Amino acid sequence: MQKLNMLIVGAGIGGLSAAIAARRAGHDVLVIERDPEWSVYGVGIIQQSNVLRAMDQLGVLENFLDAACGFDAVEVFAPDGTRVARIPSPRLVEGKPANVGIGRRALQGVLGNSAKGLGAQIRLGVTVESLSDDGAQVHVTFSDGSAGAFDLVIGADGVYSQVRDLILPDAERPVFTGQAVWRYNLPRDTDLDALRAYNGPIGVGLVPIGPELMYMYVTTPEPDNPRYPRQGLAAAMRGKLANCAPAIRALAQQITDDDGVVYRPLEGMMVHGPWSRGRVGLLGDAVHATTPHLGQGAGMAIEDAIVIVDELGKHDNVEAALKAYRDRRHERCRYIVESSLAICYGQLGKGPLVDNHKATAEMFAVVSQPL
Repeated sequence: MQKLNMLIVGAGIGGLSAAIAARRAGHDVLVIERDPEWSVYGVGIIQQSNVLRAMDQLGVLENFLDAACGFDAVEVFAPDGTRVARIPSPRLVEGKPANVGIGRRALQGVLGNSAKGLGAQIRLGVTVESLSDDGAQVHVTFSDGSAGAFDLVIGADGVYSQVRDLILPDAERPVFTGQAVWRYNLPRDTDLDALRAYNGPIGVGLVPIGPELMYMYVTTPEPDNPRYPRQGLAAAMRGKLANCAPAIRALAQQITDDDGVVYRPLEGMMVHGPWSRGRVGLLGDAVHATTPHLGQGAGMAIEDAIVIVDELGKHDNVEAALKAYRDRRHERCRYIVESSLAICYGQLGKGPLVDNHKATAEMFAVVSQPL
């Protein structure tokens, strides 16, 4: 397809990945972001083997690895702290680690600097007010009073996507699962060379994100979806770990900074119908918001970005490319959403307990397949 003038709504992981892929394909790109501060949680994120492959395809792998901490296995522990499995992760890029942990701010820096370095424009503190697709272009009015016309608009604006509401008002909506996740950065255990996942009603994981730093994530039942006040948040997180494995209880004593705790209710959503209308398409959490139990939410958004730009290069019109992108991505994303929710519901007693050893091995087999 000829050079396009593209608008990407949302400067998160998926939106920036799409900007990088589109600029490398020769398209003009404007990215807008609602948050004027472009703020990001200070904790870490897991990026697994398929993400390293995707970063290689985006041409940013070396910068990504420089900011990350690699590891090659997942260890699974029983609730009492007994290790029950060590699962090697497949390496999809020769000579590179299978997985990494990385700080979210560092990841945004890698993607944001790459997108800008390739010529993408990024405007902060701006949202879409309206979209009008005349079949040839999408006419957009912005919250700052400006306007523009674009050949393609991509909504990468998250689980509560404004773009989704504008083009697919009857699509599925995010649903609270009954569980939440807590995250906190800690000094890295000297022998931590893998993701450690602890099973049980309170799920816990430890992920290396630097030579001296790791982060802990904790999934807890929160049936009434409470909103915890900032003051006392560290004590609340420590309390959730009171009956966990001894090693986790010991680490919990280091959770002391209320401002260092990131708490988020977990929601799930899968849009099973179209992911686009006309010249406006969606990617990432806007169409397949997953819980973090398989560590693939960001990975699916990054893969979406690569595929949507790849399909633009294979088709003569935008509408056909957007449909082909959705058809290519739907089954893989559905698997991740539903498999992650199955682990969540098993922990909550809303379904059968899932063997994390088997679920992790199966997930690696799925995401190792070509895009």
